Amino acid sequence: MAQTHKRDREATRARLLECARIRFARDGYDGASVRDVASDAGVDPALLFRYFGSKSKLFAEAMNPPEAPSELPAGPIEELPAKLLEQLVFQEWPAYAGEHPLIAMLRSAGHEHMRDKVREQMCGQYLDLLQELARGDDAALRAELFSAWMLGIGILRTAVGTPALKDATTEDLAPHLAAVGKALFGRAIPVPGQWSQGSDEGRHA
Repeated sequence: MAQTHKRDREATRARLLECARIRFARDGYDGASVRDVASDAGVDPALLFRYFGSKSKLFAEAMNPPEAPSELPAGPIEELPAKLLEQLVFQEWPAYAGEHPLIAMLRSAGHEHMRDKVREQMCGQYLDLLQELARGDDAALRAELFSAWMLGIGILRTAVGTPALKDATTEDLAPHLAAVGKALFGRAIPVPGQWSQGSDEGRHA
């Protein structure tokens, strides 16, 4: 009986985290209320506080789940921009209301914990490698400019829903990715679908 109660408690807790993740991703920290999360999960708000203690603690755990993507797409570094385009802009992330976690987190960037998390992910993963790809003078600036462009596409496509980007495909964006990549990185950038099929030598993951 005790084991069954434990399983029910763990299942309820997991359900609360799932509902909170979607609410925070869609509405941001300030826009998502504890009452909304509890209602989505079909429980009393008091139970949520019993499990997590506060909205802030719920937020921190929900937006940093064990299954959150922590690895960059594998492949030669020259392929990273195009693979990031697919991952950040076109890939579906149901656990985060359909958006890439970074895009979802930006809705709560005013919250200190999430602002630090976004910076940690951007600097610890994407920016370091993009800076390596850029090389030379002001490589850090060019890497950040490319990241801003990429995140801007994701925000306009999913959060804002501007018509041209909302309907665009990877093929539509491919020539613009090539042009921006050439301008910022000073080298030809493979577009989606042009991945290397050979050895793993020089791969960044």
